[in-house]
Amino acid sequence: MKVACRLFAFFLLVLAAGSAHAHKPSDSYLKLDAGGEVLSLTWDLALKDLEVLVGLDLDQNGEITWGELKSQRSAVEAHALSRLKLTADGTPCALRVDELMVTQHSDGAYAVLVIGTDAPGDVTSVDIEYSLLFDTDPTHRGLVVYRHGEETSTHILTPESPSVELRAGETSLWHTFVEYVREGVWHIWIGFDHILFLLTLLFPAVFLRREMKWEPVETFRPACAAVLKIVTVFTVAHSITLWLAVMEYVSLPGRWVESAIAASIIVTAVANLLPVVVLPGWVIALGFGLIHGFGFANVLQDLGLADAALAVSLLAFNVGVELGQIAIVLAFMPVAFLLRRTALYRWGVLWAGSVLIALLAAVWLCERALDLEIIGI
Repeated sequence: MKVACRLFAFFLLVLAAGSAHAHKPSDSYLKLDAGGEVLSLTWDLALKDLEVLVGLDLDQNGEITWGELKSQRSAVEAHALSRLKLTADGTPCALRVDELMVTQHSDGAYAVLVIGTDAPGDVTSVDIEYSLLFDTDPTHRGLVVYRHGEETSTHILTPESPSVELRAGETSLWHTFVEYVREGVWHIWIGFDHILFLLTLLFPAVFLRREMKWEPVETFRPACAAVLKIVTVFTVAHSITLWLAVMEYVSLPGRWVESAIAASIIVTAVANLLPVVVLPGWVIALGFGLIHGFGFANVLQDLGLADAALAVSLLAFNVGVELGQIAIVLAFMPVAFLLRRTALYRWGVLWAGSVLIALLAAVWLCERALDLEIIGI
């Protein structure tokens, strides 16, 4: 029992230590087009990332204008191109920025670098070496879309895998599937708002509500049944809205979605503290799971994929998210069941944990809804 208590406390401390990263992780988007006259590239970089790297907000008023971006164009180009190398058919490419534009992604404004190369469009292989932000942000990702004629492939560059070889005629949907399963698992593990929502649903799973009080379950079976229902419903709900958002049937402002996710955590945590809510956990998971699906959609939406690549990426990303959730459930539930009758679990996890999560989510809600920075999370 003591070992279980220590492991459980360590598990919660790990989550608490990482809970500062609740917003959409840092990404940049590289889109390479081959098969034409020349190899071309567009590179979308978040203004918030460029502010960290080169400084764009010259008057320090909290807003980055087009004029400020243009005035820092040379610095932006120099820094970006120093972190990207392309090799076409074994020959290093000379890169130049032909145009600077701005676009909107789900998490805000991005600078768009339209990059020209001296490589012909009929190359058979392209090697990418990428290192933007890897030395300062281990969660950063370079998301690559490579189009060669009618073929499209997607790739993910990470600090552990900062390079990739792209070959014409060797695009593999299986490779795309594996990459996005991995990215789905990673996304749920660094999406601490999603993790905390899932945990607030799991906290009371080893209890039954009797006369407005939580009473420990006698056997593991009812707890397993409750968790299975919650996870299944949450999966179905967020899968629906993930698909609707990625296919662009429904589009909601990112700030609204992120604010609603924070609000869902507060409501669920308060329901743990006041076991008078008649709605069972699976009903809460259904309603709020629909909201969380829009949050999961950001990565795939911003890639702008189509056809088979989109379908495979969507399926794989969702599978990865579910595997990440299952890992959390498998780590949490056996220990929670063992500790369900202890004061540590009732007061330290169910009560204090729900209070802390509700307070943290309230900070997120204020930051996201009002566009504030309170404690920078």
